[in-house]
Amino acid sequence: MMREQIYKRLSEGLWTTNAALVQLLGLCPLLAVSNSFVNALGLGIATIFVLIASNSLISLLRKHIPDLVRIPCFIIIIASFTTAAELLTQAFAFPLYESIGIFIPLIVTNCAILGRAESYASKQGVAISALDGLMMGLGFALVLVLLGSIREILGNGTLFSGMTALLSSFDFHGVDPTLRFIPSQSSGILLFLFPTGAFILTGLLIALKNTIDDYRSKRLNCRPNIIGSDRAVDNKKLNR
Repeated sequence: MMREQIYKRLSEGLWTTNAALVQLLGLCPLLAVSNSFVNALGLGIATIFVLIASNSLISLLRKHIPDLVRIPCFIIIIASFTTAAELLTQAFAFPLYESIGIFIPLIVTNCAILGRAESYASKQGVAISALDGLMMGLGFALVLVLLGSIREILGNGTLFSGMTALLSSFDFHGVDPTLRFIPSQSSGILLFLFPTGAFILTGLLIALKNTIDDYRSKRLNCRPNIIGSDRAVDNKKLNR
């Protein structure tokens, strides 16, 4: 049963109920911050932290929170961990904070976090609620990073630009981790650095996911027919 629960949390968080591609939640930071790999990864890590911590604490306190005030209590808990994420980013990755700091407080308004607190963490144990937060956060972060990587490559012609802002305490020994796909004197397609480009790419990712889901569902629907036809052939042979 535990293995089934883990698999279900994994599949729902990363694919079937992905907050960004299915529920379309948290689009404001998704579209605003995903203009580079580093910014997207930074916000993704902060979101994962808030989801795991808030889910765990809400699950731990779920029997002690009155139903009439549960939503305000959930919001206070989420806001507290969001503030902690903001202060940690400011303390350990200040260059990154200067880039995305204005969007970290918007994690509080991400309906995916409040939705998981209300629909899952408030009804389940601490361990499975923490796992749910991890998987939902990973699903959102993966879309963020994928979108940020594509936008950075198409818009700037680079990848991993500004990595030192995220890993300011890491010594790169003077080596720039930035990958460049076009000459430095050339510019990429600036459209993809603006919200319009983010909307276009997000729509394409949603369309790609829907196409994959349709293909998988058609394959699953064909399998019973094949099995049924094989059984029909076997029955005809037996009758003969």
